[in-house]
Amino acid sequence: MGVSLKKLEKSIATIELTIPSEKFEEGLNFAFKKNASKFNVPGFRRGKAPRAIVERYYGEGVLYEDAVEYVFDEAYKEALKTFDLEPVDYPDINILQIGKGKDLILEATVPVMPEVELGEYKGIEIEKIEYDVYDGDVEYELEKLRQQNARIIPVEGRAAESGDIAVIDFEGFIDGKPFEGGKAENYELELGSNTFIPGFEDQIIGHNVNDTFDVSVTFPEDYRVEELRGKSAVFKVTLKALNKKELPELDDEFAKDVSEFETLEELKADIRKKLEEKNRLDAENEMKEKAVMKVVENAKVDIPDVMVERQIDISLRDLDYNLRYQGLDLNSYLSITGKTLENLRKEMWDGALNRVKTQLVIDKIAKVENIQVTEEELENRLKEMAESYRINLEEFKKSLTESQINGIKEDIAYYKTIDFIFSECKIISKEE
Repeated sequence: MGVSLKKLEKSIATIELTIPSEKFEEGLNFAFKKNASKFNVPGFRRGKAPRAIVERYYGEGVLYEDAVEYVFDEAYKEALKTFDLEPVDYPDINILQIGKGKDLILEATVPVMPEVELGEYKGIEIEKIEYDVYDGDVEYELEKLRQQNARIIPVEGRAAESGDIAVIDFEGFIDGKPFEGGKAENYELELGSNTFIPGFEDQIIGHNVNDTFDVSVTFPEDYRVEELRGKSAVFKVTLKALNKKELPELDDEFAKDVSEFETLEELKADIRKKLEEKNRLDAENEMKEKAVMKVVENAKVDIPDVMVERQIDISLRDLDYNLRYQGLDLNSYLSITGKTLENLRKEMWDGALNRVKTQLVIDKIAKVENIQVTEEELENRLKEMAESYRINLEEFKKSLTESQINGIKEDIAYYKTIDFIFSECKIISKEE
């Protein structure tokens, strides 16, 4: 058996395989035995005609397809091992020579895992990013705490205003007929929150408790219920009660109620400290992202189209999954945006190409720098995941397949390599 690498260009390998005539004869015998029952030759019971008669009656090539399939696999695997190639798709096979008593010569063309030529990845210069915490940021967080700890009290003696919490009964009609999901009782709706159908909340403002009135709306084109998109509806609404939020005073008592601190100033200091840490992490992650972008730009790699197409397939599945949480799917998204699937795939191409290249470059650096995942690192990650899912660690471990464990290890190694790249960066202050 002979193998030769005729060409390796842009991560497309062309391999010539020579299978000895006696091995091909073995394949022909296999193919005949496999298909004997299918042959119906006059003068013989079905499946009983000798191979030579079958070949004469149906043509010599009748067994070639199955025979080639039989002998190809072994020769192909030997070639991949000989030339250290990792295929990323199925090969296209071209028959160069075939015939009884002859060596079978095949040509296999297959996209393979590309070789990464790293450029500079140590000592990358990155401009320092810093985010300040302003008094307004602290005040914003305090206001959120006030809103979360507000008391709800009844409104009396006036009409509904923006910011009130309206308690309503409603029933919706389209063309005079009620529709599924269009009815509710004692529904609490904060006016001005824009959480309901556009225009609905505005038409409650100005009404008094016990008023019954119509609210006319048009469902948006991207509404989560496909049957209602773009349709006009009239809701019969009764305003049953009005409430409002009473916000607590920002003082030491408030600090004691919502935290472990005794004074408002201590609470503010803690909020500022947490915001500073968040900003530090955000800035660090942004600098890491810029460092990785430069490292990827510095590397050279020929990526087969099939790897990009598969990344696009993954992105489309993720998009469809996320859309379903909004009551949509990929087809409805394409309809709303006026795009075709082909156009969407073209739009995704550059992003997918960059993701594939980034993964390949990170993997190469991890290999060159011998970046390994320790048992302790894996254990810590599994513990974090188990806690986030609120299940026992040992039960969680038992539920994972070997493939899933390897995927978690790869994820740890990926970010560990990014940390390594960042640790080797030269951080330049803006003043420098």
